[in-house]
Amino acid sequence: MSAVKELIRTEQNGTISFGDYTLDVKAKLQDYEFEGDLYKVKTYRDITKLERNGMFVYESVPGTAVNEFAAADTGVSFTVEGGQDAQITLGLSDDCEYDVKIGSEDAGVMKTNRSGKLTLSVELSEGAQAAVEITKR
Repeated sequence: MSAVKELIRTEQNGTISFGDYTLDVKAKLQDYEFEGDLYKVKTYRDITKLERNGMFVYESVPGTAVNEFAAADTGVSFTVEGGQDAQITLGLSDDCEYDVKIGSEDAGVMKTNRSGKLTLSVELSEGAQAAVEITKR
């Protein structure tokens, strides 16, 4: 796995990949169509952000590369890579509980706030990746 040099792409398995944490200067791509929605990605070493139809989906500080991002009403799954530990915020359903797994570890149950945001930390190092699974309870 590595940075997504085209900033965002559709994978053969029906997911999307996005983000390039190796960039020194912010890059963005908007109006990327996937399954009838328009996506916008902004990314570089300090932050990676994804929006769908103008609504918040994903943000990491510092920047990350996200592969095979799949979102549904029941949750979100993806694999993330970065040069260092990252704080990730996801836009999910308002005021709901989610089971969170990072790698093979159960991170427990987390609750979104009134705006539907869930924040988690992922331990990363250059070349390492972590699978993240978030399932609505």
